[in-house]
Amino acid sequence: MLTQAVLPFLPWDRSGRIVNMSSVVNSNGMAGYSIYGGTKGAVEAMTRVWARELAERATVNAVNIGPTMTDMYQDIPVEVLADVLKSWFPTAPLSAVRDGDTDRAKYFADALGGRPGYPDEVAGVVGVLCLPESGWTTGGLIGANGGGRVSY
Repeated sequence: MLTQAVLPFLPWDRSGRIVNMSSVVNSNGMAGYSIYGGTKGAVEAMTRVWARELAERATVNAVNIGPTMTDMYQDIPVEVLADVLKSWFPTAPLSAVRDGDTDRAKYFADALGGRPGYPDEVAGVVGVLCLPESGWTTGGLIGANGGGRVSY
């Protein structure tokens, strides 16, 4: 519905940018997340369709996001979250801790071998997709997931 709402405001020179948010839950298939994964699958399908339908006005891409330290993760008890994420980290080689990480992130690094991403890491990918130099990138599913989902 948001894409429908912005349609009248998109330029006619293909400089518009639409970036949808998807999830590795859809791509990797995580038990217990059928509704969430299904909605993200729909987002990916709409991204591909809109890339064709809006080709004269904008590029349309989706970002495939892995576990990210957002409010959604802050409210889950660390033991429960660790159980959900334990299958994730062995496949995510880029999720090492960084200077200034929170104790919560360090717990995941110690207990599971990696940490969730941070919103600024996802925002960086979105920012690149919005640059004029990304004008030839459309209909794509771009990973911001620490290497947990590798695609081509």
